[in-house]
Amino acid sequence: MNIIIIAAAIVVLILFLASIFNKFARLRNMVKDAWSNIDAVLKRRHDLIPNLVNTVKGYAAHEQKTLENVIQARNAAVAAAPTGDINAQIQAENQLQSSLRGLLAVAEAYPDLKADASFLHLQSELSNLEEHIERARRYYNSTVRENNTYGESLPGALFAGMFKYQHFNFFEADAADRENVNVNFS
Repeated sequence: MNIIIIAAAIVVLILFLASIFNKFARLRNMVKDAWSNIDAVLKRRHDLIPNLVNTVKGYAAHEQKTLENVIQARNAAVAAAPTGDINAQIQAENQLQSSLRGLLAVAEAYPDLKADASFLHLQSELSNLEEHIERARRYYNSTVRENNTYGESLPGALFAGMFKYQHFNFFEADAADRENVNVNFS
């Protein structure tokens, strides 16, 4: 009788551990799937940036530093992708976003550029891609929240090390995106 009780307890423990392991695996895969959706849109943005820079370059040749910053940030973001380190990719993408903001600010200073059909098309595509990234970012952040919460709360926290729990960073807007826009009509 004692052997049956012990065997039943072992089976229940194994089933409990298996369910925790499966939840860790499911959550990790959901985060990676959500990131792959973002990654696809980011690749499209990376392909668009050289065309945008070349268009601006023709109008704003003396803005070389801004153009170089965008290209360097794009190259860093592209280089971060194959590493598989989502947290490093997020940091590189935030840097790229910041340098793109500088590029578009330069474009505002050139009325001929703002009227150029090629530039307007590229700017529209970039705006569309940014909307796709924002939607994908919201989904990614919700899967990260679920993953991190489970790994940092009970019972997941008790077994996180054993089941190779991986903490993921949120893909948040950088500090410059949170600042209020300064509108001056004078």
